[in-house]
Amino acid sequence: MEDVARLAGVSKQTVSRVLNEHPSVRPETREAVTVAMRSLGYRPSRSARSLASGRTRMLGVISFDAARYGPASVLTAINTAAQDAGYLVSSIALDTAEQDTVVRAVDRLSAEGADGVIAIAPQRWVGQALAEARLDTPLVVLENDVEGGPSVVTADSWTGARLATEHLLGLGHRTVHHIAGPAGWTSADQRLASWRETLAAAGAEIPEPLFGDWSAGSGYELGRALARRPDVTAVFASNDQMALGVLHAFHEAGRPVPDEVSVVGYDDIPEAAHLLPPLTTVRTDFADIGARSLRLLLNLVEGHDEPTPVEPLVPVELVVRRSSGPTP
Repeated sequence: MEDVARLAGVSKQTVSRVLNEHPSVRPETREAVTVAMRSLGYRPSRSARSLASGRTRMLGVISFDAARYGPASVLTAINTAAQDAGYLVSSIALDTAEQDTVVRAVDRLSAEGADGVIAIAPQRWVGQALAEARLDTPLVVLENDVEGGPSVVTADSWTGARLATEHLLGLGHRTVHHIAGPAGWTSADQRLASWRETLAAAGAEIPEPLFGDWSAGSGYELGRALARRPDVTAVFASNDQMALGVLHAFHEAGRPVPDEVSVVGYDDIPEAAHLLPPLTTVRTDFADIGARSLRLLLNLVEGHDEPTPVEPLVPVELVVRRSSGPTP
């Protein structure tokens, strides 16, 4: 720091202010210090700064089913937002969601010095395990709705399912069949309940839902069963991968979409606009979920007197494409 100060023509205290992003430093002074640091190859010692501040500026992330589009997109957004805020991210991907496993993961991140933890916890029992653990580490849970538990950020699955179902009913379909996600997953349960409520409010028949596992393969197998039924004219799948399998099944059965059957998915994966036909779906802003969760966690970690308000529900929108049309 003394070398940097000498080269930049400033005091050592000014270099410290620049490193800590103090607002009182003039832009030209900040630039001179930055150029000197770059010229000398200077990197501040993270461990020394941690000792001085009492924080490591490292955050932990626990994820489940991290290969799926939604969790993977959220994790990317958290990493980006954390880097912008000057934090590193250490992540743990878990295969099981038992309480002991979840608590051990939080404890491990805390032992590594994590200032706070974000848990991407789409299964209801994961959120319950975290709520019951009563951990001391600042914690934010994503895609869950456990009452009395940690701070939560989640997408508005209830509204998304209602928009999808109302869209198909509005096209003249007498009812809408639903391929749900696995029972016990918060988003799947909410979309299922909202679909039922929307049909009931419209006075429409409520068919028995079919349950997939989020994969295109499960959507295909369930879609084959629906394709054999001539009364099925509209299908709402709880994610786009299962909707992709449904499109495959109806095409294979010789029932064109949307001429005979309309299909709506959920999430708006990047490929949705390029399927044949392009998929009508509910768009979820996963980047917004990640950014909001990071902002909420930093409010807890840094103890702001006036924390930035963070809405727990991230809005969604219906994106209408060519896979949905009037009833035949």
